[in-house]
Amino acid sequence: MEIQILPLAEKKQPITDESKLAFGTQFTDRMFVMEYTAGQGWHSARIQPYGPFTLDPACAVLHYAQEIFEGLKAFRRPDGRIALFRPEENVKRFNRSARRMCMPEVGEDFFLGAIKKLVELESDWVPKSEGTSLYVRPTMIATDPYLGVRPSNTYLCYVILSPVGAYYKGGLAPVKIWISDEYIRVAPGGTGEAKTGGNYAASLRASMEATAQGFDQVLWLDAVNRKYVEEVGSMNICFLYDGKIVTSPLKGTVLDGITRRSVLTLCRELGYEIEERALSIDELLEGAENGRLQEAFGTGTAVVISPVGQLTYRDRTVTLSEGKFGELTLKLYETLTGIQYGRLPDNHGWVELL
Repeated sequence: MEIQILPLAEKKQPITDESKLAFGTQFTDRMFVMEYTAGQGWHSARIQPYGPFTLDPACAVLHYAQEIFEGLKAFRRPDGRIALFRPEENVKRFNRSARRMCMPEVGEDFFLGAIKKLVELESDWVPKSEGTSLYVRPTMIATDPYLGVRPSNTYLCYVILSPVGAYYKGGLAPVKIWISDEYIRVAPGGTGEAKTGGNYAASLRASMEATAQGFDQVLWLDAVNRKYVEEVGSMNICFLYDGKIVTSPLKGTVLDGITRRSVLTLCRELGYEIEERALSIDELLEGAENGRLQEAFGTGTAVVISPVGQLTYRDRTVTLSEGKFGELTLKLYETLTGIQYGRLPDNHGWVELL
């Protein structure tokens, strides 16, 4: 299948003051689109002007949430070249999410090539300032106009691009975490390991309550026992505990984060032992109080590394690293962003240059 490049009638003006870039509010001139029809497969691949879609009111995604998405970034390097960070892993995860949601898989080489071509065409939109990037959002939605609970026979797959600044508007700083034992993110056997919109919609109520109480994020506990740590906000979370890196195991309720995977690789290279195990809330809080828990940080594409400065569970609050950046957390942040922006060598083959 070839990709048709459709002409642009007019071009928008990117934000010239990159200090005013928010996260995910401005979009580039073009987007990639292709369609799927049962019995025919994927077809009509094209890069076209960015714009709205027309959907039937009975469209399956609007009623039964059959939808998946991904998130990755393109970075402007000092020599002006553009780099993608482990994009092949995003495409593989896109297909894993598709299988879980009963949606058609994409050809991985073709889809990665389409993403790269789109970023190349929109290269003027990749910002240059420190900490900025071009956010890439691949998405697939079910489009059958049918009010019945079954997998759709037709799908729309598209990729949009957004120049972004820092995820946290106030800059990167240790965050305050509220630990919820009332709300859960996902349950065993559910869709926790898929990157699908319903998982995020289910998190909104707890996030709003956390914000109203002055917290930055919610730490999710497991759905069965309501005592074991799983994720924080929409990120994976890691702990420096007894000199080891402890993080939740991937058993279907935790997203297989690409940043998480990269961080664990870097930690092993730094000599840290990795424990992928269930960490209870009691062990977590007691570790913070007796010094066994030295640092905690979230990992994700949008923020890269998010240091945790404070944890609150019911009427109990503990502070980590004196509310500052932990030494390991800072090193991991500087190493990952150094590789992404080309300040440090890529010894893992994680970067694809365009």
